[in-house]
Amino acid sequence: MTTASTDPADVTAALVQLLDLREVPVDPALASPAVVAAFEGDSNPQPGGHVFGGQVMGQAVTAVGRTVSSERRIHSMYSYFLAPGDPAHPIRFQVENLRDGGSFSVRRVLATQPGRDGEPGEDRTILAMTASFQEQQDGLEHQERAPEAPAPDDLPTTAQVLEGIDHPIARYWSTQRPIDIRHVTDPIYLGPAPEGSGTDTQMVWMRTVAPVGGEALLHDAILAFASDYTPFEPILRRQGLSWMSPGLRMATINHAIWWHRHVPADEWLLYVERSPSASGGRGLTHGQVFGADGDLVATVTQEGMIRAGQRG
Repeated sequence: MTTASTDPADVTAALVQLLDLREVPVDPALASPAVVAAFEGDSNPQPGGHVFGGQVMGQAVTAVGRTVSSERRIHSMYSYFLAPGDPAHPIRFQVENLRDGGSFSVRRVLATQPGRDGEPGEDRTILAMTASFQEQQDGLEHQERAPEAPAPDDLPTTAQVLEGIDHPIARYWSTQRPIDIRHVTDPIYLGPAPEGSGTDTQMVWMRTVAPVGGEALLHDAILAFASDYTPFEPILRRQGLSWMSPGLRMATINHAIWWHRHVPADEWLLYVERSPSASGGRGLTHGQVFGADGDLVATVTQEGMIRAGQRG
């Protein structure tokens, strides 16, 4: 068995390769008249053998973006997660052209895989996304500014937080996760937030673990990828839980992003997240992504299924 490289440059290169889809022929048996292109992508190994939802979203952003003029950048996307992905099979992305207007373009993409038995004709949809793109235009301007936060270089890395923890997930987060995530609020990897913190809000700095370069679309796809790592944490904080709480089960139901400004994903971004509600086995998180200069880059909302085991 080949051991994955822990070199940050190699980890980042693997992310870039993951988001660089192969164009494949459109399957007429599965395509509507609006389908304009089809792509295929693979999955990187994850602890537990599942496909990371952020990966599928990032790949879907790549797929829709490749069917739109490079002069138009994505400004919003809405994804529904319909079924878990199987890393043993490639993921197919079929893109529909819903509209090309004077300033905006709208695309819809379905991410599909063979059924669990892998038989042809048994494809199932694992994600449905609608995305809108816009040409750069002048208009009204205002924005919220980033809250005060310690500089990322003054905060511990995930590897430092998890040092000495011999667990597959801890090793993956420390060495294989392509996004450098540094918590401003106390991390809840191993245990709940300190008693008395009483907050459903958290802040994390994030960027790729090594420089990326590449086209603008790649950086938009990486932001979609990275935005899916931590939205459950504000819910866990409010409930006094952590990633290691016994019996905890979570899955993303839907995830939306609005890009207000575009910045490189290999520069530090401050992700401010809070959970305004949890009910019916679901939890909602609202997030704001700020650039290092304090500009509001993106707004994120995510609803997830969350099940907690026995609590004592």
